[in-house]
Amino acid sequence: MHTEELSITTGTTRSDEDLLEAIDDLLPATEGAWAHRHGSPGHGRDHVLPAFVAPGLVIPLIDGALTLGTWQSLALVDTNVDNPERTVRLSFVAG
Repeated sequence: MHTEELSITTGTTRSDEDLLEAIDDLLPATEGAWAHRHGSPGHGRDHVLPAFVAPGLVIPLIDGALTLGTWQSLALVDTNVDNPERTVRLSFVAG
């Protein structure tokens, strides 16, 4: 089972691009770079990525709003180009 990863990024509007560039540097999508070799070139990294970026987050809501810091935003990270459509599930727990 493959899950997409979620990240809270801090910084400017280009932080998402910086995150993807860092992932490419750490986990290159290079043909033959991974033992797991089905799918598109470098697909093995898609299965290693959750060890570096969490597949889920818990973010409290206060009065119906996410409690993110001033410079924080959410990023859905999905490097798997073999599956172009995704479904995102949100779960809410009363507390």
